[in-house]
Amino acid sequence: MKDTEKQTVSYLFPSDFWWGSSASATQTEGTVEGDGKGPNIWDYWFEQEPNRFYDGVGPADTSRFYTRYKEDIALMKELGHNSFRFSISWSRLFPAGRGAINQQAVQFYNAVIEELRQADIEPFVNLYHFDLPMALQEKGGWVNRDTVEAYVDYANTCFELFGDRVAKWFTHNEPIVPVEGGYLYDFHYPNEVDFGKAVQVGYHTLLSSASAIQAYRKGGYKGKIGIILNLTPTYPRSQHPADVRAAEICDAFFNRSFLDPSVTGEFNPLLVELLRQEEFLPMTEEGDREIIRQGTVDLLGINYYQPRRVKARESLPNPDAPFVPERYFDYYVMPGRKMNEMRGWEIYEKGIYDILTNVRQNYGNIECFISENGMGVQGEEKFRDEQGMIRDDYRIDFIREHLKWVQRAISEGSNVKGYHLWTFMDNWSWSNAYKNRYGFVSVDLQDGGKRSVKQSGHWFKQVIENNGF
Repeated sequence: MKDTEKQTVSYLFPSDFWWGSSASATQTEGTVEGDGKGPNIWDYWFEQEPNRFYDGVGPADTSRFYTRYKEDIALMKELGHNSFRFSISWSRLFPAGRGAINQQAVQFYNAVIEELRQADIEPFVNLYHFDLPMALQEKGGWVNRDTVEAYVDYANTCFELFGDRVAKWFTHNEPIVPVEGGYLYDFHYPNEVDFGKAVQVGYHTLLSSASAIQAYRKGGYKGKIGIILNLTPTYPRSQHPADVRAAEICDAFFNRSFLDPSVTGEFNPLLVELLRQEEFLPMTEEGDREIIRQGTVDLLGINYYQPRRVKARESLPNPDAPFVPERYFDYYVMPGRKMNEMRGWEIYEKGIYDILTNVRQNYGNIECFISENGMGVQGEEKFRDEQGMIRDDYRIDFIREHLKWVQRAISEGSNVKGYHLWTFMDNWSWSNAYKNRYGFVSVDLQDGGKRSVKQSGHWFKQVIENNGF
């Protein structure tokens, strides 16, 4: 970009801002015969019920980062990334969840980290992204407290193997999602609807995070460790006390359940009271509270896609139905809302500012960054031009309008250090497979996974070069 254009930057970001993207192991790596990887819950579920996956595409057929990581990291460098978040596959490193280490996995992750460092892209490593080893799920998964111990062993192994070159670690990505998907709403394996188990899974996940953070600090590593939360701001339909109360309860269940203990070391009082009233408090052990108090995060990753709007219940819930948080509120569809019709999600850019403001005002202005934000679109091939580029102006608009609010939060003092788009290249998206595309880079499944940069990728490169727009 010309110097004359650089002078027209209206939205300027700090000079050390983290520009990049995020991805996860199961969604990108694929499975290669002889790679030593053990099955995780997604491999197993696809084997059992392939009909529940879009177009019958399972996790073995993902974007093949495992074999194409050099090409992909070269593209990241070309597009100006200075950081990239990926996850380690627990079942690739420990095929049985614990015990014997798969040395091929060690070689692979060492190679990825080295390739990123050679490209001047800082690796941000997340330890758990929805992909529990099936061997542990067979023993109860996160309902079983033994999984906490297995997770801490796995985390410690990762710190020992890679901690000399990785200075940004994250214990979990969106830990509320496996709770919701696996134990409340039937969109993740093991597809149970059991609120008691949901609470126990959430508690053990928090305990595992705090325990891993303590282990990291005890190891004396020179880096920061945090957690990545999907903080979905909750807006009441009105300021009527019943609507406001409904929003507070919804926020306690879905945001503050993980945010409060991860940042402050204390559980949200409203949530604790609700669980006590409903007789769903988790089983705990002596010493747990101290682990959670001491295992607070250095750094908070914030994922934001859409707002949550709620209102007071308009009818009494069925007392005989399984308990779900919606017993306390109804969802509200705001008239005239702006929509990503293809994904079915509301677009509300100011939500990202409201989250950052809340973190600044109520959570000690902890160091944070936008670890995911993005726009999933179905059928993007129809936007490919004669030169072969996908013209995704809609994604550029989406990113730009969110970044404006991030920049405003920074100007008001929010301690936000970076922005990572979800995701670098189109990837497999759990049961939605390749239905919705999110990447800066297109992956052509009909042409051997061929990569091609979308218009948004070129635009984002200019944003990074100018440190703004």
